[in-house]
Amino acid sequence: MNKEQKQEQIVSMFDDIAQTYDLANRVLSFGIDIQWRKKGCNKAYEILKKQKIKKIADVATGTGDMLLHWQDTAGKKGIDVESFIGIDPSVGMLEVAKKKVDFAEFIEGKAQKLPLESESVDILSISYGIRNVVDRKEALLEFNRVLKPNGIVVILEFTKQQKEGLVSNVVDIYMKKVLPAIGGLVSKNYEAYRYLPNSIEQFLTSEMLVEELKESGFEIKYLKPFSMGISTLFVAQKV
Repeated sequence: MNKEQKQEQIVSMFDDIAQTYDLANRVLSFGIDIQWRKKGCNKAYEILKKQKIKKIADVATGTGDMLLHWQDTAGKKGIDVESFIGIDPSVGMLEVAKKKVDFAEFIEGKAQKLPLESESVDILSISYGIRNVVDRKEALLEFNRVLKPNGIVVILEFTKQQKEGLVSNVVDIYMKKVLPAIGGLVSKNYEAYRYLPNSIEQFLTSEMLVEELKESGFEIKYLKPFSMGISTLFVAQKV
């Protein structure tokens, strides 16, 4: 299977679970992912230091969850955001997003080939999506291309665990046994939720992703692991 076929297979899987995706996320994270997303939004606005923002793009937007947090946090901080854009290759996910987010424009597109002009975006986010991008380094360069000088990229992702100690063993059991069972039960797609822990196992450590961001023209501004390192928040600025 080549890279393009693999990417299409992943997109098809997300089409299949689109209708139950939000519920599965809340159940599997015990709702804590909401706090992680809010933290990313707050940090990005703090670092950018602008009260008027032209455009925020959420890549691999899924059902549009992150866009809701971008808008809500901006409102609380008194920040004026002119436009929000959600981009995803899954038509099924975008159909759900359009029903629950009425203030954003949605475009079908891939992270490694964004349908956006160069230096047109102030903030770009990708939540639990970079792991599913087959050409990750190409995508990071695309993020750099579309961001304005000093623009901010926010990445939330499940990162590969260092296998040591009791905590690591507990996390490992949850990700490999509990999560696929619950996710499969909620979505009726057990294969999709078996894919999740496997994709994390094959992904990068936090240190490796930091290095790739630097190589793609970003400076790390904030890095925070959550819930025993299951999830990590990366906030970086275009240099």
